[in-house]
Amino acid sequence: MSFATELRCRECHRSYPLQALHACEFCFGPLEVQYDYDALRRHVSRRRIEAGPPSLWRYRDFLPCDADAAIDIGAGFTPLIHAKNLGKVLGLPQLYLKNDTVNPTWSFKDRVVAVAATRARELGFQKLACASTGNLANSVSAHAAAAGMEAIVFIPADLEEGKIVGSSIYGPTLVKVRGNYDAVNRLCAELAGAYNWAFVNVNVRPYYSEGSKTLGFEVAEQLGWRAPDHCVVPIASGSLFIKIRKGLNELARVGLIDEPRTRMSGAQAAGCSPVATAWAERSMNFRPQKPNTIAKSLAIGNPADGYYALVQLRDTNGDCGSVTDDEIVEGMKLLAETEGIFAETAGGVTIASLKQLVERGSIHPDELVVAFITGAGFKTIDAVAGRLKPALEIDASLESFERAYGALAHTGVA
Repeated sequence: MSFATELRCRECHRSYPLQALHACEFCFGPLEVQYDYDALRRHVSRRRIEAGPPSLWRYRDFLPCDADAAIDIGAGFTPLIHAKNLGKVLGLPQLYLKNDTVNPTWSFKDRVVAVAATRARELGFQKLACASTGNLANSVSAHAAAAGMEAIVFIPADLEEGKIVGSSIYGPTLVKVRGNYDAVNRLCAELAGAYNWAFVNVNVRPYYSEGSKTLGFEVAEQLGWRAPDHCVVPIASGSLFIKIRKGLNELARVGLIDEPRTRMSGAQAAGCSPVATAWAERSMNFRPQKPNTIAKSLAIGNPADGYYALVQLRDTNGDCGSVTDDEIVEGMKLLAETEGIFAETAGGVTIASLKQLVERGSIHPDELVVAFITGAGFKTIDAVAGRLKPALEIDASLESFERAYGALAHTGVA
């Protein structure tokens, strides 16, 4: 059972049936899933949610598909960690990390694909496809394998090897496109009109994007049914950034938490920062950019929800960081060395931006802050492999160890 009622244009508010549609025929605005919130309010409760499975499907009532037929490989309900060590470094005693590196394919994309794949199968699709910077391709490949569907995934040809292997292991048709993500996405938009395939981030995007809400649901529940004061979220397409807040607002709308006053701040790599650049220029119109950054999972130069991300920054009194590749690596190292979490480059963007926003005065020491770590570092080892402390190489003797370790201690590195 789903409480979803229709798709509705975010701009002109025209209604559409719950089919494989993603853009308004009249104004070309994006379509979003609408729900019967009165019925939801009567049906849901904290106790009902808490009794659910330790996955995103505990929030089944807020999702646009039948959870009884879910393609479920265990996505969601990931740890919310009180980051005391990192918080001490940054002067944030109430800093928390939402650690989505522990999802089945090691990124938050398992959330959106679980919902999109389940809805696609309900709609009768047999092939699951996507345009991806890597993490999404991994997740589509895994979910299609679990569902007995065929996967066709399109990626930029220069993607990190870890992400290529992370898709190939599931046996999809993997297509490397000579070009950046924006070129891949344009191709998939054409293909979605020519082939009867479910492109999770094109023709079934309204359902796909709803999976990101579950991060907002989980954070509120894990904080004891309250919204955080401030969220710091990496921005690629912008969908994750706006959907986390939608999740918090939906919980309030049905009476499960108080009205959120959460400030939403974004994080981008300087080498692909259309939202951060527009924000710094005090403009609500971003200019597409050609990506040039090690943070390839965020390298979307023409973000589909970029305008709506800017609206949310404005409406919540947020801010947006923009960090260099060197700062990204330092952010990855800082997170690992303080909290034991090895995040991919997007995590480095989040932590480096968090640090930048604290130094800028945009994040206050008394705020309860949640930073979202969206993918695991083993997918992007090339970004840090040459920039870490080298190993000691010794003979198998006590004397050899003590000589090498003593020399290390003498330099002050040990």
